[in-house]
Amino acid sequence: MELAKSFDPHAIEQHWYPRWESAGHFQMGRAEGADPYCILLPPPNVTGTLHMGHAVQHTLMDALTRYHRMQGDNTLWQPGTDHAGIATQIVVERQLDAQGISRHDLGREKFLEKVWDWKEHSGSTITRQMRRLGTSPAWERERFTMDAGLSEAVTEVFVRLYNEGLIYRGKRLVNWDPVLQTAVSDLEVISTEEEGFLWEIAYPLESGAGHLCVATTRPETLLGDCAVAVQPDDERYQHLIGQSVRLPIAERSIPIIADTYVEREFGTGVVKITPAHDFNDWQVGQRHHLVPINIFTLDAKINDLGPTEYQGMDRYAARQKILDALQAQGLLISAKPHKLMIPRGDRTQAVIEPFLTDQWFMSMEGLAKRGLEVVDNGQLKFVPENWTTTYRQWLGYIQDWCFSRQLLWGLRIPAWFDADGNIYVARTEAEAQKQAAGRSLSRD
Repeated sequence: MELAKSFDPHAIEQHWYPRWESAGHFQMGRAEGADPYCILLPPPNVTGTLHMGHAVQHTLMDALTRYHRMQGDNTLWQPGTDHAGIATQIVVERQLDAQGISRHDLGREKFLEKVWDWKEHSGSTITRQMRRLGTSPAWERERFTMDAGLSEAVTEVFVRLYNEGLIYRGKRLVNWDPVLQTAVSDLEVISTEEEGFLWEIAYPLESGAGHLCVATTRPETLLGDCAVAVQPDDERYQHLIGQSVRLPIAERSIPIIADTYVEREFGTGVVKITPAHDFNDWQVGQRHHLVPINIFTLDAKINDLGPTEYQGMDRYAARQKILDALQAQGLLISAKPHKLMIPRGDRTQAVIEPFLTDQWFMSMEGLAKRGLEVVDNGQLKFVPENWTTTYRQWLGYIQDWCFSRQLLWGLRIPAWFDADGNIYVARTEAEAQKQAAGRSLSRD
């Protein structure tokens, strides 16, 4: 047989890999008394493909797995794929859009059938790529995050954590993507500097003795203002604290409050406080017991809490109409070019809206405290050491984690509601019915 002039891996790899796999060389070790060694593969998205980052980490995991396997340890490299709720739903919705169909036209069950079909079509791409790379996970144990067993485990953990008081449902401000119409995490929001404007608007004093000049980059949220705020020690405005202004366009009275959040040097030193549409304003609103007013629909249009002539308008169309109305009333003082950070959803590029809505949260205070303790007492060490500082900063300022999403594709929250809004968290609907003493229930 003539020796090839250059190495061609294809025929060799395609011959040997199936033989390794079928011979059981990658199976989990079960030798009695041997040390265990386990790596869980961070599951790649089922509808995606591997990239260079995957190639790096798969190489490292495979090398470690093979080393411990040769050492005689009971070795397991556990493979799996992730259902990738948002990414997968977007792919299928785009396919339906091309046919002039929306997920709302299909309904929940029919839409999920389409997603499962797509998962079956595309789901094997990653596992084929891993085999081409020559990786050696225990393929006979391969899992998918929506397998029956894993779904049951998620439900069990949810119920336990809820019963322990670590999970709760509450109305809080979240990052809202108006295209996906779901809450998204901070990691899914990309903020970039863009050109905008800083508008100065006159808010007439209730007393009739002049006005306050309020600076804002988002005049459309004026409809949800609950107060205007100044620095407590700003001598320009101290005599006005406790008085009220008339909110333009919306025509209601709101208080003038003092809060250290306000920067004297920003704009006019007077800021509007819109707790339902700004994360900082939410904190101010909590401190001053302001009742938030959410003025947007799920797709970022003005809802029925706005003046009649604005209802149903897109937020940016409403912005222009509000500016025109302020101009006509002589209340628009100036519009200055201003660079600002605009948050966009990393998948849709839609401008993210801070949005007040009911979501499920994990209480982080106790968990963060425990996480810091194990570093402080030396149980946990970071290599390199400088990451300890990052870790402490992260856990020191961590907020409760919003983990719910408004998606059809994914693991459904095991909670049911009765007509009065009471919540019943249970492993099954039958268990929830028992808790509800037979009341009619609907699932979250």
